Amino acid sequence: MTLRWEAFLDKVRERGEYGTRTEAERAARVVLALLGAHLVGRERAELAARLPEAMALILLNPLQAAEPLSPERFVRATAAWIEGAGEQTAQWDVGAVLSVAAEAAGEELTRRVLLQLPPGYDVFFGGRPENT
Repeated sequence: MTLRWEAFLDKVRERGEYGTRTEAERAARVVLALLGAHLVGRERAELAARLPEAMALILLNPLQAAEPLSPERFVRATAAWIEGAGEQTAQWDVGAVLSVAAEAAGEELTRRVLLQLPPGYDVFFGGRPENT
């Protein structure tokens, strides 16, 4: 089931403890654009289908990644794209957005998405750290 735009942003806003929906939207746009650069094929299309249309388009037309980013580099990239964000706030942003995306995706799709990412992303999606 696809989340509505308002519901998605409200969940991100709550999870990220943002003061406004605009702050939540800014974080969601950056994080999903970076995530989209790391996903391919069926998993990216299925995740996009479960997100609001505007967020799906961001995921499907991502920023270009020259190589897969480790979780730490993903956070640094997020910080670089969000004005005024440091690594600690960017980590908060990534966790807020990706945990809401994981809820929309469901457990099985989230597992397949994580298989496309370097180890360590599971904590951003609301999971426990992997022992791999």
